[in-house]
Amino acid sequence: MLRSLVGSEMCIRDRLMSKLRILREFAAARWLRPLRTRAAVERRQRRLLRSHLRFLRRRSPYFRDLLATRSFSELPLMDKSVMMSRFDEINTVGVGKDGALALAIANERSRDFDADLGSNSVGLSSGTSGHRGLFVVSSAERDAWVGTVLARTLPRGRLLGHRIALFLRADNSLYESVGSRAVSFRYFDVYTDMDDNIARLREYRPTILVAPPSVLRLIARAADAGGFDVVPQRVYSVAEVLELSDERRITASLGQPVLHQLYQCTEGFLAHTCEHGVIHLNEDNILVEREALDAERFTPIVTDLRRRAQPIVRYRLGDVLRERTRPCPCGSALTAIERIEGREGDTLVFRSLDGRDLPVFADVIARALLYAEGFDEYRITQIGESRLQIALDTLDDRSRRLVEDEVHALADRLGCERPNITFVDYVNDGAVKLRRVVQEWGDRRLSLIHISEPTRLLSI
Repeated sequence: MLRSLVGSEMCIRDRLMSKLRILREFAAARWLRPLRTRAAVERRQRRLLRSHLRFLRRRSPYFRDLLATRSFSELPLMDKSVMMSRFDEINTVGVGKDGALALAIANERSRDFDADLGSNSVGLSSGTSGHRGLFVVSSAERDAWVGTVLARTLPRGRLLGHRIALFLRADNSLYESVGSRAVSFRYFDVYTDMDDNIARLREYRPTILVAPPSVLRLIARAADAGGFDVVPQRVYSVAEVLELSDERRITASLGQPVLHQLYQCTEGFLAHTCEHGVIHLNEDNILVEREALDAERFTPIVTDLRRRAQPIVRYRLGDVLRERTRPCPCGSALTAIERIEGREGDTLVFRSLDGRDLPVFADVIARALLYAEGFDEYRITQIGESRLQIALDTLDDRSRRLVEDEVHALADRLGCERPNITFVDYVNDGAVKLRRVVQEWGDRRLSLIHISEPTRLLSI
C-alpha cells in the first residue's frame, strides 16, 4: 500500500515537472527568445555549441575520442549508417541498440506505442530513403520538443482549447505527453482504414490537422465529395515532400489560405513555417552547415545544439533545400527556405545534346507535370540511362500524351535528349512514405552533382 502511494506521488510529481518544462520552453520559444538579428542568432549558437561540446567530451565515448584531437569543424560527418553502427557509443544515456531496436520493432508490430526504456522514448524512422533509423530522446528533451513545437504551431491570438489531430506512421509518447484541457491530441494511425480515420476525424473536429501530404490528399478528396465538413484553423504537412500540385489541391479543398509545413525527422525538429507560410530553419536550436549542390540548392549538415541523449553532430541529411532569396515579410532572422525539394539521391540524370550527364532535381521535373492534366496520382522513376517509368492513376491516351509532351518540353529547355518513357499503372503503397520522383538507376548519379566543402557558419 505504502509503495503504491509513493509510486503514485512520484508519477504525479513527474507529470507536474513535465508540464512545467513544456510551459517554460513554450514561453522561451514564443516570447522570450526573439533573435531579431543574425548576430543574435549566431551568438546563441556559439554559446550552445561550446556547452554542447563540453557535455560530449564528458558523456559520449564516441565524441570524447574524436574531440580529444579535433575541433568541431574537423569532426567527420555522420549519417544514418554511422548512427546505427556506433549507436551504443554515441548515445549518452546507456541505451543499447539491440534493446532499443527490439522495443521499437515490437511497438511497431503491435501498434501500441506506450512502452519506453525508463525515462527515454525510442522509435523507428524509415525516412524517405527507406533505410531504417533508430532514435532515443530523454523525457526532458521530449518536453522541450513539445514546448517548441506548440510555440511554433499554435496560431497567434489563440492558445487554449486546440484539438490537434496527428496522422503518423508510428505513435510515440513524444507526441502525446502534453494532453490537457488546454490542448488535446488525438493520434490517427495511417495504417488503419482511412474511411474510419476520416469518420473519427470528423467527430473530433480538429482545430489543427497534422498529416503527410499523401494523407491530406485523401482527406481533401473526402471534403470534395462532401464526406468531411471540418475547416481546421491550420493544416500542417509533415514527413513527406510537399509537391506544388498537392499543395494547391489540399489548400483549396480544406479551405486553407496557406498550407504550413513542419520539417521534422529522426534528426530533430529542423524547420517550421511562419505566419506567412514561409519555411524557417530552427537555428535557435540547431546549426546548419551547407553543401552546395548548385547556385540555389544545398544539402544540410545538421548539429542539434540541445539534443543530448542521442547527439546529432554534423549529420548529413541528404535532403535538397532551396534557400529563399527574398526577405520574409515576418522579419525573422532565421534562414528562410523556398522549398524542401526531396532527396539528393532522387535526382534524375538526363543526357545533354553534347554528351554530358546533366542532373535534373526532383522538384524541376515535378513542376513540369503541373501543366499536364487527366490524372490525380503519379510517380516518376528513372530505371536506366534516358529511361523513365511514369506511373499514372489514369492511363488513357490523353494523359499519356500530355505527360510525354511536358517531359519532352523540359528536356528541350534543358538542352537534353528526350528520355524514353514507359507508362504503368499507379499503385499506392501506404506502408512507405510518398516519393513522387524516384531514382533507381544505380549509384552513378551521385557523382554528377558538384558538392562543395561544407560552409562554416560559426567560429568558436
